[in-house]
Parts: sequence; structure tokens; C-alpha cells
Amino acid sequence: MFIQTLPHEDDARMKFLPGRQVLASGSIVFEDEKDGRARSPLAARLFDIPGVSSVELGEDYVTIVKKPDEEQKTLWIQLKPMVLAAIMDHYMSGMPVLIGEEKAASASYSEKDQKIVDAIVDLVETRVRPQLLDDGGDVAFKSYDPADGVVVLEMDSSGLSTPAFGTQIKIENTVKHFIPEIQRVRFERMVDEEAENTTDRPGLQSDEAEQIRVLLETRINPAIAAHGGYITLIDIQDQTAYVEMAGGCQGCGMADATLKQGVEVEIKTAVPMIERVLDVTDHAGGTNPYYVGY
Repeated sequence: MFIQTLPHEDDARMKFLPGRQVLASGSIVFEDEKDGRARSPLAARLFDIPGVSSVELGEDYVTIVKKPDEEQKTLWIQLKPMVLAAIMDHYMSGMPVLIGEEKAASASYSEKDQKIVDAIVDLVETRVRPQLLDDGGDVAFKSYDPADGVVVLEMDSSGLSTPAFGTQIKIENTVKHFIPEIQRVRFERMVDEEAENTTDRPGLQSDEAEQIRVLLETRINPAIAAHGGYITLIDIQDQTAYVEMAGGCQGCGMADATLKQGVEVEIKTAVPMIERVLDVTDHAGGTNPYYVGY
């Protein structure tokens, strides 16, 4: 799911275009948080974000108004990734945009596509995940794009005794064998929010890290998604950004060229304090060059 953003002449406002229907017709503005939470599951997710003042829903857009800077020091570079995540999470949940509009609950998937999604989830839960758990990993369904037949699975490969890339190939072959509509399977890193500890990585809490994350989510990842790739920022240390290349980028022979000729150039241009970008991906199943045992 690729969400476009359109800045407004009023810096307090920003429009988000999810590429899917939001409302069947018209628009509605929630300036009162309590009203928004009571009437719209999507607005409720957005009001969970600190700094959101009001939410407007239209036929194909979501407009966010942030609180005044004097009331809460909140920048779009901080808000934008959280708004993007909230919108994507809503559409993946299958919840309606407005309470009472049950038909909108299937806005993400048609009846035909929902059957495919159900088949994917059943396959992952009954055949793929049990075996992966036995091998020390985990996997979960995240999304399905019927337009190009791409399934996104979240995968934890940190405990696997075999190379993750080989395991991913086996999973993709299994999914494509049992569900012919699937053309490609893309993998993203599964994050355990309770276990994820960034206190030993203060670089991830910096403004530069936030700038890089926004760049990855709005420009770089959408560009490489066509090849099944996905890049995540792992840390920033001593003017160096460490990234992990997942999905189709992991084990790809062009990964180094993609990093040096594309990703590194964009990151260094957007964040001048970054002098180099290093890949920490375990492409060959060997020892990780940065986080040993990561």
C-alpha cells in the first residue's frame, strides 16, 4: 500500500492519499477527539497519535491538522510516519471507516479477494508458521495487494539455524503453489515491540534517524517494492547509517549497487551529516558484519 502525501500552504495541515476509497461520498471533519473516536475507527487510530488536533475524511483522502507548535512541539517529520502507519494498519484491519458503514469494512478487499486473504492466513497459520516455530522463527500475514498479486508477510528469522533467504524462498514457493493468484511474496522484519529495545541505540532517537525513516517509507521503499524489496534503518553511529535490506533485496546480486548508487546517495543528500551508509544484511547466511547474532 503506497500512500501519497500532499503538503498544504498552511503548515499545520497535510493531506494523505491512500489510493483507496475512504468515504463513499462527501467528507467529514472531526475536530472533537471524543466524537471522532465514537464515530470512526480510522479517526480513533489517528487521534492516538500525539500532536493530532483534527481529522478530515474525504472520498479518497485523509487530512490531518496538527496541534500548534506553541501547544506541543510536534514536527511533520515526526508525525508523518505515525500517520502513514495508522492509515495502513486501519486498512489491514478490515474495520469500517465509519461506525455503521459495515460495507466499508470490506473496502480493503472485495468478496473474491477476501477469500484469497482467508486462504493465505489459513495456509500461514496451519502449514507455514508451525514449521517455522519449530526452526526457531516466526511468520505472520500482514497484507495482500490484489492489483499485482503480492503478499506481505512479517518474518522473524533471528533464531533460525538456516539462512533466512532460503527459508523465504521455500515459503514463497509454498504460498504460490497452494494459492495460484499469488505472484510474489514480500517479507518484512517482524518486530516484537515489547522486546525491541532501542535504549542501546540512541542514534535511532535522533532527528536524523526520523528523517531517514521518512525518506525510506515515502521514496525509497515504494521504489524498490516492485522488486519485492524493503529497507529498514537499524542504527546511526558516528555519521554512519546502518540499514537492513529485506525481501527481494536480501541475497540479491544487485543489492550492493542498489545501496551505493541509489539508497546511499538519497540518504546523504537528504541528511548531510550522514557520511556513509552500510548494509548489515546477512545476504549469504554468514556472520553479520555489524550486530553479531542480530
